[in-house]
Amino acid sequence: MSIQFRSRLLNMLPIAAVLASTVILAGCFSDDGSWHGKDISGLMPELAFELTDTSGDTLTADDTAGEIRMLFFGFTSCPDVCPATLQKLSRAVKDMPDELQDDTRIVFVSVDPRRDTPERIGSYVDFFSERAIGLTGEEKALRELSKRYRTTFGYDDPDEEGNYNVSHSGAVYVFDREGEARLLFRPELSVEDIRADLIALAEEGRT
Repeated sequence: MSIQFRSRLLNMLPIAAVLASTVILAGCFSDDGSWHGKDISGLMPELAFELTDTSGDTLTADDTAGEIRMLFFGFTSCPDVCPATLQKLSRAVKDMPDELQDDTRIVFVSVDPRRDTPERIGSYVDFFSERAIGLTGEEKALRELSKRYRTTFGYDDPDEEGNYNVSHSGAVYVFDREGEARLLFRPELSVEDIRADLIALAEEGRT
């Protein structure tokens, strides 16, 4: 094993440990069968952030109050997890009844601020859904937000052309209209199951 590879592996161990703990924790959440996603009610803090939107302005969680919000951490250069997840979420929202679609929001937070400018994030999320918003911020703020929801992210060493990968969780955190954490969507969940849970949450807020 080369010294460079060993150093890279050691650097990734803390990140892998936290990501693994997120998956393990998700498996321990109680589920009474009424949801397809994992019920995290009372197990995660309410939605709170202050980040930069695709117009370069500051956006907070309060600006999206009253909507069902799906929070997902990623980056626009992601080769697989991010586009697959955003496509799945956008399909689920599009398949909802028309009157409920406007009550639902995909919140994509880029954890790659060095490459992901507001303009680049805007083009990225617009490709997937008009119900998606893109956010980013300084690395410190992004780490604080990811830590709030018991996850993390890390950067690989750049190659000769300066390209690098970003490790991050594939989990989607779902918050109700009041900003309370309610569900965790994991990558294996189907579009149909996501849609059913979103409809249930949206209708719950209307009763």
